[in-house]
Amino acid sequence: MHPMGGSYRVVIADDDVDIRELVEIAVSRAGVELVASAGDGKSALDAIRSFVPDLAILDVAMPEMSGLDVVRAMRTDESLDSVRVLLLSASVDEATMAGGISAGANWYFPKPFSPKELSAWLSIGRE
Repeated sequence: MHPMGGSYRVVIADDDVDIRELVEIAVSRAGVELVASAGDGKSALDAIRSFVPDLAILDVAMPEMSGLDVVRAMRTDESLDSVRVLLLSASVDEATMAGGISAGANWYFPKPFSPKELSAWLSIGRE
């Protein structure tokens, strides 16, 4: 994956408006382009299919479709193979994390988090 910069496009989804705003702040601070922000999994999947971003940042627990459901749907769509997924969850036990990774997520980020911490993570660039 190329280093994250201005042309790096992200879709985010979280049903909690406050958390979504924190993620938006982190994305902005990292100099990453936010192409869509959704409040539920179905809207997130629609946005991911429309924009085919470089990264999707998804809450695990959302209405309509969970973050895990979104990842599973993405991984059955060849046109979305290049989209990396970062899952956000308050559940950070090993079984939950393993479930996210086995569903097709690339990374797992625990809640609560600081926008500064997430921004730093986004700025580093991940392989």
